[in-house]
Amino acid sequence: MNTVIVLFTRDLRVHDHPALTAACERGGHVVPLFVLDPAVPAGCRTGFLLDCLADLRASLRARQGDLLVRHGDVVAETMRLAHQLEADSIYASAEVSLLGRSRESRFAAERIDFRAFPGLTVVPPGALRPSGGGDHYRVFTPYWRTWSSRPHRPVLPAPARVMLPSGQTPGDLPAHPPHPALTGGESAARARLRRWLPHGLDGYAAGRDDLAGDHTSRLSPYLRLGCLSSLELAHLACGWQEFVRQLCWRDFFHQVTLAFPRINRDDYRPRSRRWRDDPHAVDAWKAGMTGVPIVDAGMRQLLAEGWMHNRARMIVADYLVHHLGVDWRIGARHFFELLLDGDVADNFGNWQWVAGTGNATRPGRRLNPIRQAARFDPHADYIRRYVPELADLPASAAREPWRLPTRVAGYPAPLVLP
Repeated sequence: MNTVIVLFTRDLRVHDHPALTAACERGGHVVPLFVLDPAVPAGCRTGFLLDCLADLRASLRARQGDLLVRHGDVVAETMRLAHQLEADSIYASAEVSLLGRSRESRFAAERIDFRAFPGLTVVPPGALRPSGGGDHYRVFTPYWRTWSSRPHRPVLPAPARVMLPSGQTPGDLPAHPPHPALTGGESAARARLRRWLPHGLDGYAAGRDDLAGDHTSRLSPYLRLGCLSSLELAHLACGWQEFVRQLCWRDFFHQVTLAFPRINRDDYRPRSRRWRDDPHAVDAWKAGMTGVPIVDAGMRQLLAEGWMHNRARMIVADYLVHHLGVDWRIGARHFFELLLDGDVADNFGNWQWVAGTGNATRPGRRLNPIRQAARFDPHADYIRRYVPELADLPASAAREPWRLPTRVAGYPAPLVLP
């Protein structure tokens, strides 16, 4: 009987999983596998990741299968298992990052059938090409038009049964370290989706930038580890253009990263800008102690929750790059280390967009954080929630650094006034 190893990476679910479905449809043994690679630590996402793996294991066991967990180099451990089981094939979801593509190249060099399936995006990253030539879209709007008109593949149901060969040692998951309150896993993701969809889509377009109101879905950490299918989410949100547009942005940066895999290291569009070397300013920004309340609120939300409101992400990134003059890579790496939804394509693509080195059509654009606070946190509720030193101040004083009284103990003067 043929045996297929399904290598899970950033696709920790059983619903709408093309690689898993294809393996089960072959009719032979299916061996779900996840490899914890110590060379690629999950950092702040470790607890969330382990939640996801425990939930995936439970879902597979409910289908008479299991999740095998191994430790070490992903390719080496997968091939070791393939030799032990005399597996015919390895199925996985296609990646766009340098690390993921390097693994795929290594598998392709092995004497085994390796197949990469769609599953991490709504539209496969390499599927859309500009009509005028080129291997990818460099500007979002024409990509959005083409993406919106493209028919999608059908959403796949979870397999009824995963036929694991007998006698397998599943392997233990490490103990869960402390992590932010958000519970990981497909079950938690689908429960959150069920709670949010009935009311969240109605107010999303009008409220998505309201910092204190927090009308966002907070589904991004689940999308990052594939606990939810972005395709299924797009189908469920069909007709709610502003929300679906955000899923398209995610796809857009994945297709950019496929074409430019060094997006986390090199300028996509070099600008020959000289960056300031200012460790003190960087440390203050990371700690939420810049003296600009809206910036500090965003950075402290990141520290406390492993997440940040999208509007706040734009504000704090713009402040670091355009007001403090610090290299975007420093900020992007900090976000990548702390965000539960830290993803190579989205995180570094968005940072390059803000810095003007990426896909922005207005690369010289910069934001005034005080005006942003007045517009998107007019009552300073978001600021006072995350900067308790300012909790007793009126809104105008809490928003504007030059209005802060000197009696606010422990809160710094602004590094740079906007």
